[in-house]
Amino acid sequence: MSLPATYLALVCREYGQPLALETRPTPAAVPGSAVIKVLSALVDPSEKSRLLMNKRNIHFSQQPPFVPGNCAVGRVAAVANDATTLRVGQLVLLECFVRGRDDPNAQALRAVFEGPSPSAKRLTHQEDLWRDGHWAEYTRAPLETCWPLDEKALLGRVEEGGLGYKMSDIPYLAKHAIAYGAFRTIDLKAGETIVIGPATGNHGGAAVQVASAMGARTIAVSRNVDALRKLRESIPRVETVALTGNPGEDVKLLSQFGPIDAFLDFTPAGIQTPPYLKAFALSLKPYGRGVLAGFPHGDVSLPYGLMVGKNITIRGSLMYQPEDVRGLIKLAERGLLKLGKSSGSEVFGGYTLDQHDEAITKAHEHQVWGTQVSFELEE
Repeated sequence: MSLPATYLALVCREYGQPLALETRPTPAAVPGSAVIKVLSALVDPSEKSRLLMNKRNIHFSQQPPFVPGNCAVGRVAAVANDATTLRVGQLVLLECFVRGRDDPNAQALRAVFEGPSPSAKRLTHQEDLWRDGHWAEYTRAPLETCWPLDEKALLGRVEEGGLGYKMSDIPYLAKHAIAYGAFRTIDLKAGETIVIGPATGNHGGAAVQVASAMGARTIAVSRNVDALRKLRESIPRVETVALTGNPGEDVKLLSQFGPIDAFLDFTPAGIQTPPYLKAFALSLKPYGRGVLAGFPHGDVSLPYGLMVGKNITIRGSLMYQPEDVRGLIKLAERGLLKLGKSSGSEVFGGYTLDQHDEAITKAHEHQVWGTQVSFELEE
């Protein structure tokens, strides 16, 4: 696949200012990387407030300038000579989680979070490394973040044995991977009962989908009754609870479903203190497990003695491990994890890069689970 001399990219040059559509020189595939022709890129509902409406968030952001966009699907246009399996023309999922090759504990999220340490920041502060995301015609990505997809299974016609998805249905898999990674850290098993909350946002709703695909019984928690109803109607093995914010009352509401094996807290970055965490922890059965996968920037308080007395395990989960992404993709390729309309979501694709204002506004207007907005670029 021949590469053009230049490509178009959306660039955030300053938080709180409009994005710029710029022409850039097309990168080459240096060792450890591939150049990907982006075909569809997810527009996250949080991007308008994160990029355009506020100053830089000191807790969860990246130093500009950079190309936004953390989830995409594309086709390999060029690959470095140290690649062993990727080939030109292959369809791949692109995600944003990068690790230092000489120190995997140096971790950052391209176009989202530059990491907590100086070594992590080195991955995103240098322009020729991994600071840019996927809102562009082309992107250079680490080989470790390019995940081959079974194009025939995912995009093939149903009457020919495929799943019949559209290209714009696939980037959301990168959101699913975060939940799958969290569930793997607590060894969630088919048949177990897990509480997920807040469950009606972008990440929480994806977590409910993944838990169901894994065979778990899910109790989806939120205060948005309408969004909870849509989750229950769209996804198998889902119960819903509208919590009150009072831990004592909320434990009673959760306990009506019997023993609870685990919980996943997905409190977003805009909230300081997790609103449901205490109720989740109190509702666990003995030897229950909890996982924290959100990004609030405040402190938490839990009943120490009860946690010890019930042998409760609570751990954090930042993103996922490589084997988690491989397993998650298999769930989708086998039809267990539904994508696009078949999952209950409405997908608004077809936006071009020069329609970014419309696309970002559309996504911002639909903060709850069930709506996906994406850029689509010509192949």
